[in-house]
Amino acid sequence: MTSPNFNNVNFFVGIDTHLKNWTVTIRANGIELKTFSMNPSASELNNYLVKHYPYGSSKFAYEAGFAGFSPYRRFNELGLNCIVVNPADIPSTGKEKSVKTDPTDSRKLARELENGNLKPIYIPNISAEELRSLMRLRFRLVQNQTRLKNRIKGLLHNYGIPIPKEFSSNSRWSNNFIAWLKKLSLSSSAGTFTLHNLIDQLIESRQHLKNVLRQLRLEASKDIIAPAISALCSVPGIAFISAMSLFTEIIDINRFSNFDKLASFVGLVPSIYSSADTQFSRGISFRHNKFLRPLIIEAAWTAVRRDPALSLKYFQLCKSMPKNKAIIRIAKKLLSRIKHVWIQNEDYKFSLVA
Repeated sequence: MTSPNFNNVNFFVGIDTHLKNWTVTIRANGIELKTFSMNPSASELNNYLVKHYPYGSSKFAYEAGFAGFSPYRRFNELGLNCIVVNPADIPSTGKEKSVKTDPTDSRKLARELENGNLKPIYIPNISAEELRSLMRLRFRLVQNQTRLKNRIKGLLHNYGIPIPKEFSSNSRWSNNFIAWLKKLSLSSSAGTFTLHNLIDQLIESRQHLKNVLRQLRLEASKDIIAPAISALCSVPGIAFISAMSLFTEIIDINRFSNFDKLASFVGLVPSIYSSADTQFSRGISFRHNKFLRPLIIEAAWTAVRRDPALSLKYFQLCKSMPKNKAIIRIAKKLLSRIKHVWIQNEDYKFSLVA
């Protein structure tokens, strides 16, 4: 008996990834061949295709998210063509938007992959991705510190314990303030334990943050990173932490073929509604990088005070629009200058009118 030969047949495989299983849909020549659930393993899926569709050519796609980029890297190791896509960029029917299931998602991925409608996102190398994870760890530690401080202040306020004036006016919690907190006792052992436990958590979190910052400075001193960080730190409003955030989130500034794509990635573009003769802006785009857009806007407020050229542009814009809209336009101009100093590895030039 002759075994089937699928030479010159292209198979399109959509994968809905989860921790314990993958839901997989296989398509070819405009028809759905099979949808099934399997173990989350690239090698097992490849073995299945080799067994049931020998000599066929396969292309795989899955959504960015929980699984990260490890399936993509495993497919690449096997010599297979795989892309990772942004879930928001996958074309969907009205029914697919209202009824979401794992088989529906995998079918949608396979269909749009076959139709050529899926655009892959940028995949960093594993070292760059791990550096990004370190930077995001710092972000989470800062968030955790803020929560702990709010809990401590809330506990003191709840039991009517005022904070001395010499400490209340300073947003940064000094060692003297921490020492004062540790001397406090509430009216019961339970209350005192609660307060001191929160203080201990805060002290531990502060130490973790110091360790992360030390490691970030060590990473930033490496030859492959140092020139970009040095150039970024010359930009008004961009200090070391902001420069590292920019570097780790973007990684390769040259991956954007033009500035508009960079601005769209950061989220400094308008959301436009257009229908027939009606067109209006719905404000700044909802889609954005949550780490970079606030950073650039905050840097823009510093830049308008330090760079006369940006100050002039800001004052001109304020004549025709509110300040909060004007600063968004300044942020976009600042992003353009950030791109320039990063690519050229040169310091920021002040008072440059463009």
